[in-house]
Amino acid sequence: MAEQQKALQSLSEEYQKLQGDLQSTVDARQRLESQQQENRGVQKEFSKLDDGANIYKLVGPVLLKQDRSEAVMAVDGRLEFIEKEIKRVEQQITDIQTSSERKRAEVIQLQTQMQSQQAQAPPVS
Repeated sequence: MAEQQKALQSLSEEYQKLQGDLQSTVDARQRLESQQQENRGVQKEFSKLDDGANIYKLVGPVLLKQDRSEAVMAVDGRLEFIEKEIKRVEQQITDIQTSSERKRAEVIQLQTQMQSQQAQAPPVS
């Protein structure tokens, strides 16, 4: 019985670790989605600008003039990278959820097994 208790403890700890990993991965996806929204906003602003409008980039405490095509390419490149990262992170989330569900099923199975063994055990006098 003590052996099963140790196995249950180990499975529970692994399950909790997977849940923590899942939470950090979801947080990472939320940050990426926030960056994606920000870059889409910049992209939308670029489309409203006249062709001759000046574009400035904040580099540290200094605003530097930037070529429009360079700025548009940089934002488009960031958006492309962010979209790929979101897909990668979503796959990680799916994988972690699958592992987590398997681990949860193992925990439940072991708990059920232990409970049935306890019910079958003769009472100690």
